[in-house]
Amino acid sequence: MSGLEYGAIGNASISALVSGTGEIAWACLPRVDGDPVFCSLLRERGGAADFGYFAIDLDGFVRAEQAYVPHTAILCTRLYDADGGALEIVDFAPRFRQFGRLFCPGQLVRMVRPLSGSPKARVLLRPAADYGRLRPETTAGSNHVRYVGGESVLRLNTDCSITAILEEIPFVVRDPFAMILGPDETLQGSVSEVAHRFHAQTADYWRDWVRGLSIPFEWQEEIIRAAITLKLAAYDDTGAIVAAPTTSLPEAAGSGRNWDYRYCWLRDAYFVVNALNRLNVTRTMERYLGYIINVAARGGGALQPVYRVSGRPEMDERMVGTLPGYRGMGPVRVGNQAALQVQNDVYGSAVLAATHAFFDRRLGSIGNEGLFRQIEPLGERAFAVHDQPDAGLWELRESARVHTFSGVMCWVACDRLAKIASRLGLQARARHWRERAGRIHSLVCERAWNAKLGTFTAAFGGASLDASLLLLAELGFVRADDPRFAGTVAAVERDLKRGDFVYRYTEPDDFGAPANSFIVCTFWYIDAIAALGRGDEARRLFEATLARRNRLGLLSEHIDPASGELWGNFPQTYSMVGMINCATRLSIPWDQAY
Repeated sequence: MSGLEYGAIGNASISALVSGTGEIAWACLPRVDGDPVFCSLLRERGGAADFGYFAIDLDGFVRAEQAYVPHTAILCTRLYDADGGALEIVDFAPRFRQFGRLFCPGQLVRMVRPLSGSPKARVLLRPAADYGRLRPETTAGSNHVRYVGGESVLRLNTDCSITAILEEIPFVVRDPFAMILGPDETLQGSVSEVAHRFHAQTADYWRDWVRGLSIPFEWQEEIIRAAITLKLAAYDDTGAIVAAPTTSLPEAAGSGRNWDYRYCWLRDAYFVVNALNRLNVTRTMERYLGYIINVAARGGGALQPVYRVSGRPEMDERMVGTLPGYRGMGPVRVGNQAALQVQNDVYGSAVLAATHAFFDRRLGSIGNEGLFRQIEPLGERAFAVHDQPDAGLWELRESARVHTFSGVMCWVACDRLAKIASRLGLQARARHWRERAGRIHSLVCERAWNAKLGTFTAAFGGASLDASLLLLAELGFVRADDPRFAGTVAAVERDLKRGDFVYRYTEPDDFGAPANSFIVCTFWYIDAIAALGRGDEARRLFEATLARRNRLGLLSEHIDPASGELWGNFPQTYSMVGMINCATRLSIPWDQAY
């Protein structure tokens, strides 16, 4: 049992989580970082007066089945009763092209139909406002219900009985019906016709999108699901990419490590666009490049680690007392203090993302000297801070060190700027950035290599390790056949691996020693041992990690190595990225497959 048996639906404007029995337990409207209209993920359904969910309860319920419509973000849930009755719920957010542009409104569509017998159900549409504090007031018309009291007014358009919805009266589902929940706007057309048209066009959109993917020969279904999940993490309007659509799912039981991930970390977003680029998804990358260029232009060379999806920097962290938390494990946080932290690796992440614009000829806007001049201040900043203490990529809250990964990413910023300058024929600038990259490289090798232990260490002059060291070859800082890389992988294996899983670090931090494994670290380890020629071992471990996904193929941020239970915000982009990168490396090439 994964623990997080939810399906994710969305359309790159909004996202929602649907439980195994068809309850929409989490959805923020009108934007992914907005007020949760449905929040039973963080406050389990209680008594008759409880609210914050959208359920279709079947009388005499005995079991459920759930699966995605193949190669789409459309989720199908089937509920069965004890008397042979059954009904089907199809959930999705519309996404398709019309009038020459993408149509992806802040709407959730639920289509319900009987499958067998005489299923008797009750529709419980109980939105919340102000993080579960308020239940909106309702007004009704002949074919709609309005919910007034949140950030925006919601309207449900339906061809189901309005009385049955308002009074939550059980009824026998004899005919199909549809429910469209979204902005307070009049629906153009009958509910049934619109829902079925949206369904068909959304299914066509996702299938066409999947046809354009360049995927490995092996693990195709797994990678398609991962790619769709990453696409849902994008916010099309600005190009931002959120780390996860949820807040405050704890990293481990009772750990207090509950964070709001509904924002765009520049580090995470780079990994996402890089993975999607490997699968031939360029539009998401182009949109993100626009986002990061705008963010960098406003910052004058200085970058926060994380921004709102709008690109705004403010996100004060606070706790809300109206939601007890996942399984009652609070606190529930809104906003993220990481925005105030110094994380010096962010400059390398930003330059890495922008580098695609200069080398990838598929992109509509190819990088030029003007863009290069715009991003050079990021390199200047990277050089200035490469040997300065920071919170690091693991966002330590009460301590600062000169983290090796941050130094390496500052080297990355300068190294890639040198390559870009050379590509543009700016030889003087190329020499400038090569010289700065060389100075950082020498310092990192001098200060972060521990000859006694035979490994690079997590911080300059230290003796402890963290899993980011597994990325040194992937980033080009050392070659995979460099003995120092092999020594570092061996040291990580010895100190951070527990069973099949790798921890990000094991020493205590502000909240004590980490209890669970950060999933992407295991994927980094798999990539590293594959690069060292241990392909059979890497494949076995990759298969074992894939087996830990939930029944719909999704992963969260953390996993309990002993039980296999998933923890942390969900679905987590980092984890899905790791899956894609490993599959791409390990798969049999297409020309050798048959």
